[in-house]
Amino acid sequence: MRVLVAMSGGVDSSVAAALLQDSGHEVVGATMKLWGGAGDSGCCSVADVDDARWVARQLGVTHHVFNFVDDFEAHVVEPYAAAHAAGRTPNPCVECNRHLKFDRFLERATRLGFDAIATGHHARVTSGAGRFQLRRAVDAAKDQSYVLAMLGQDQLARVLLPVGELTKSDVRARAAALGLRTAAKPDSQDVCFITSTGGREAFLGPRIGLRPGKVVDAATGEQVGTVPAVELVTVGQRRGMGGGAGERRYAVAVDVTAATVFVGTAADLSDRQVSVASGSVSWVDGPVAPGTSVLAQASAHGIATAGIWSGDAVRWESPQRRVAPGQTVVLYDGDRVLGAGLAA
Repeated sequence: MRVLVAMSGGVDSSVAAALLQDSGHEVVGATMKLWGGAGDSGCCSVADVDDARWVARQLGVTHHVFNFVDDFEAHVVEPYAAAHAAGRTPNPCVECNRHLKFDRFLERATRLGFDAIATGHHARVTSGAGRFQLRRAVDAAKDQSYVLAMLGQDQLARVLLPVGELTKSDVRARAAALGLRTAAKPDSQDVCFITSTGGREAFLGPRIGLRPGKVVDAATGEQVGTVPAVELVTVGQRRGMGGGAGERRYAVAVDVTAATVFVGTAADLSDRQVSVASGSVSWVDGPVAPGTSVLAQASAHGIATAGIWSGDAVRWESPQRRVAPGQTVVLYDGDRVLGAGLAA
């Protein structure tokens, strides 16, 4: 099988390429150039491209660089800024996977005559009776099925995830045994186009403008403080929300139009359900019927919690912390991904 491996310059995609090569596949590596601006973190730096190129050379495979900067700007960066301007909390890594890695990259691979693509994501693809399922990784601590939950049958039929069966320590051990230069490279932790020095404020300020806002007690209507940029506040945030000794306030709602953040106690953040925006839901293998018991996870490192899918919301079995609008809500059946949508 001819496989095009998305080599990000990290250890996981490096080992993915090596595993596929060992299995007898014809492997070619390709790195996506996604971000043309300043960057000192994440997975879009010049150093990452160099690392991917060196690993490909070590493995003896051809390496390409695909320039998807314009697509990344249109499908990831601009929606990220627009979401903040509207008071939502976006997940750019999910949108990058949706539009770049498993759309543009997959489309390019198909045009070039490859049978499949592979990435270094920690998740698993299984199949049976001609249908494909997306499942959690063997290493629960490194599981990335959450950020792949938008994948459907057409994509899963052509996607390989070789490291999903390995623990992270196994991946690093294999890389070290092969002498790969990425063996000890730290994992990417941050949004690639947000610099560690300037942060979201420096990035979003020139794009959408940031306005100071007032902080209002949701129960009394009394103003209790201010924030320097209402667009940077997310539901559930505690930092900068004020509160005296022994008292903690959390953002329970953000009204960007009125430049107001409403705050309350931890109890005020409790909710019985999370609604999902109309038109945002995608399914791995067909829709889930209303009334189905599911596990729902609302952040990449969150805990999947029991609830009932109603058709446009997850109703929790017990009250849960409110989910910020714009966050991805992923539905599971055990370790199997059912689908995902955006919190309304």
